Amino acid sequence: MAETLSDTPLTVTAFDWVPPFAQGLVRDLRVRWALKEAALPYEVELLAMGTQGEPAHLARQPFGQVPVLTVADTPMFESGAILWRIAEAGGSALLPADKAGRDRTLSWVFAALNTIEPPITMYQQMTRLAVDKEAAETMEREIRKAIERRLGQLQAVMEGRQWLAAEQFTVADLLMATVLRGLRETQIVAQFPKLDEFLARCTARPAFAEALAEQLAAFEENAPRYAAE
Repeated sequence: MAETLSDTPLTVTAFDWVPPFAQGLVRDLRVRWALKEAALPYEVELLAMGTQGEPAHLARQPFGQVPVLTVADTPMFESGAILWRIAEAGGSALLPADKAGRDRTLSWVFAALNTIEPPITMYQQMTRLAVDKEAAETMEREIRKAIERRLGQLQAVMEGRQWLAAEQFTVADLLMATVLRGLRETQIVAQFPKLDEFLARCTARPAFAEALAEQLAAFEENAPRYAAE
């Protein structure tokens, strides 16, 4: 599939609207950004909020989530898997040329997804969605400590580096940047200057700005319909 991706119709499935706290963070942003970095054209299919549990969507994404990348008639789900496929198809745009560099990149892709993102996601849930606020505050402090410990370790890796896995921007940097953006309403990343600089460097890329603007435009366009409900 990687060899023919540039000649194959690609469709990204994304929500047509989400609440303001999630806007700019929904994971189809990762996919749009990667596709733009790899110069792969795509269409966007917007999924109405509340319909993600319907059979048509569950047939392509069994957990009712987004994003989905449909390659011709074949859907892919899970943002990490989708990004790796895009990176393979994009050649040098998102992957180093040497095998050792690609192996390092793959390790950092999994590190972003499995080591850095889980406590950040838990922190978001505690601070935004918890019903028992007293219990949530206690857990929030412990989760924040876990995040800070991981970010301290990540900052140590970034000493003397611009990018995580190679001398160039890779899919691992893209993914890690989107993970760190999950803390945008806090000052946690700012406590780690190397990571703050890294995040700013990643999000200064034109492809990121284009992907973000595209996602937010759909939310803005569809917001009136949800406000009326």
